[in-house]
Amino acid sequence: MGIPSEMEPTSKNSKPIADPPESAMSRGPWSPALEILREWDPKWAETCVRMTTNPWNSGVLPRKLVELIGVALNAACTNLNPEGTRRHIRAALEAGASRDELLMVLKMSSLLSIHSCSLGAPLLLEAAKAAGVEPAPRAAKAVTPACDKMREIGQWNVAWDPFYELDPAWTDEFFATGIGIYASGVMSPKEIELLAIAFDASYTHMYPPGTRRHILAALKVGATMEEIMEVLKLCVVQGAQACNLGLPILAEEMERLDSRKNADCGGD
Repeated sequence: MGIPSEMEPTSKNSKPIADPPESAMSRGPWSPALEILREWDPKWAETCVRMTTNPWNSGVLPRKLVELIGVALNAACTNLNPEGTRRHIRAALEAGASRDELLMVLKMSSLLSIHSCSLGAPLLLEAAKAAGVEPAPRAAKAVTPACDKMREIGQWNVAWDPFYELDPAWTDEFFATGIGIYASGVMSPKEIELLAIAFDASYTHMYPPGTRRHILAALKVGATMEEIMEVLKLCVVQGAQACNLGLPILAEEMERLDSRKNADCGGD
């Protein structure tokens, strides 16, 4: 696609940029493209680095959880950032995360897509009512053991009622998939809720109902306000991805322009 890989961003002299002296774990959300920023605007770079790496250095959350949240924010179906996902998977493994923990984060990243139904199903019911349209009759009542189980354990969310009403069989298939993740015991309830806050509060998603619900749930299972704020900070510092993406491209295009100008001058 003409974009340098994360590990090989180019500067204006086309030399590959080596990793900065910091370890992958201390660079926070930054790729090696940070070195371009340090070359072009060192004062702003260091100010920005202090702010963006704060969640890695504050000690409020364990480093492993910080990196797992980094994986979540980059791998989420609302983001799908391959370079950031790789970078934070590598750092999470270095911090002691297991394959099963990372696999769980990726599964959660996939199921975030349910919010298409959370958004669309109520609108469909509203529009159908206004248009006087009724759903086709069903041959038989759907059996929904997964949904029944969610209600039984007090985990059912009324926001799911609209798509359950529209397609109870598929809704049950979805929640059977979800129960298998959340009941696995791979992560604690608090860790799950903190990850869920990150997914919903992320600037690529910004889903208020889920953010509110998971903040309340996190507090109920023992998360502190400081820990939840740390998750929100991790969502904010994810903005560094704009520089991780754009700086190597800018350097490459400047070099391309310089080469063209030099070629034009050489032809005179």
